Amino acid sequence: MPKVLISDALSETAVQIFRARGIDVEYAPELGKDRDRLIAAIGEFDGLAVRSATKASAPVIKAGKNLKVIGRAGIGVDNIDLPAATAAGVVVMNTPYGNAITTAEHAIALMFALARQIPQANESTHAGRWEKNRFMGVELYGKTLGIIGCGNIGSIVADRAIGMKMHVIAYDPFLTDGRAVELGVEKVELDELLKRADIISLHAPLTEQTRNILSAENIARTKKGVFIVNCARGGLIDEDALKDALDSGHVAGAGLDVFAVEPANEHPLFGHERVVATPHLGASTREAQENVAIQIAEQMADFLLRGAVTNALNMPSITAEEAPKLRPYIKLAENLGLFAGQLTETSIRAIEVVYAGAAAKLNTRPLTAAAVAGVLKPILSEVNVVNAPVIAKERGVAIAETYRDDAENFESVIRLRIVTERQDRAAAGALFGATPRIVNIKGVEMEAGFAPHMLYVTNEDKPGFIGALGQTLGAAGVNIATFNLGRSAPGADAIALIAVDEPVSEAVLARVRALPHVKQAKPLTFNGW
Repeated sequence: MPKVLISDALSETAVQIFRARGIDVEYAPELGKDRDRLIAAIGEFDGLAVRSATKASAPVIKAGKNLKVIGRAGIGVDNIDLPAATAAGVVVMNTPYGNAITTAEHAIALMFALARQIPQANESTHAGRWEKNRFMGVELYGKTLGIIGCGNIGSIVADRAIGMKMHVIAYDPFLTDGRAVELGVEKVELDELLKRADIISLHAPLTEQTRNILSAENIARTKKGVFIVNCARGGLIDEDALKDALDSGHVAGAGLDVFAVEPANEHPLFGHERVVATPHLGASTREAQENVAIQIAEQMADFLLRGAVTNALNMPSITAEEAPKLRPYIKLAENLGLFAGQLTETSIRAIEVVYAGAAAKLNTRPLTAAAVAGVLKPILSEVNVVNAPVIAKERGVAIAETYRDDAENFESVIRLRIVTERQDRAAAGALFGATPRIVNIKGVEMEAGFAPHMLYVTNEDKPGFIGALGQTLGAAGVNIATFNLGRSAPGADAIALIAVDEPVSEAVLARVRALPHVKQAKPLTFNGW
């Protein structure tokens, strides 16, 4: 009989679910705050269920000799050493959707608090001042709400706002026209959202692309008198720039549930008369805590009893027998996705994966998930091979698989095609032994490996261009590891895929883009290539 330890305060319902499924469960929330006792106890358990108090560190995982799964009742897993768990073969699961409604409602609550100055009026009234004329609010009815990040939580906020007769505009690189129509929102680019929105609500993940998405420059582009609400991640806003905009009156108010550094025991925005602040309460409701407890208990029980994997952060759905054979194909599919995803700048409508030759006879579900995860990862850092298909579906991205017997010049080929609003993008790859390589880009045959840092250049095929490109990189101190070329026809479009030793800086990119005949130049990154 599997044994599970619950080392955090979790709903009694989770205990009941484990026992009903025939799993021996020990409820000991005091262990989550005592690392030594947790290390001493964990060795006999197959599963560990936690919230945020338990630190599932490398020593704890190492002590878990029988540990097979760690389940986080919630979305954040910063209290779990994911690399250590992966190295130990321990599956890490979370419940990314259990808090969605609660977080969305908190964002709506902050909007009302800002619009009607409820916290300030409450404090004044309790003090006996009765300052009725001081607190002149604004209606949300008829106002334009700009949502940055229209995924699971953002779409719920949109639904609630539409019910309040607000006009909702949304910016999300993965929001398709069809999904926008389904949600009843107007899809816009970021610049337009900044100019038009009366209220801006952030619901994007924190990635390198979204960090400080409300920078000083972007805040300056907003309407005077805008309200800003953030229940997502603190790093999405330049907090110093926000304070300046609040001080000047350009931003009428900010409702903040998250901060760049947490816990935030002190902050320049604390005490500001235009700021409503809460201590990361987005998921703090009885219903949400019950939901995540139920979900993690069911997920862990399914895994321990049936081998089913749901919302795992570090494991694709692959049997032990399949793993050695599929591993290089998974890496090939993921790298093809990363390649195409880093070059895609408009909303994605569809992703098609074609398996030809021997690849068509494999268990392709984890391969497709890896490809989709690669496509989405440049924007959504938390995406993985398990949740990528779900995230794609939420954003209205169609996923298709095609199988062909003939792999042409190779034993097996994986072809990836991305359909965007403006164009199609295609790439193909094959295994050379167990090493993934690109063999075709946009119909141009070439052969290139993947490297941690690469430069992708498309240009007109003209004499002297290769020398000029190499000279430009050399003059900038960029060391070239490999230089691979292909062209569609003499004098037509050509492609260069260059592996370099270090990331290509923006300054170097600007010089490359300024070269005659260059159509596009993009840096590429392949972590764990």
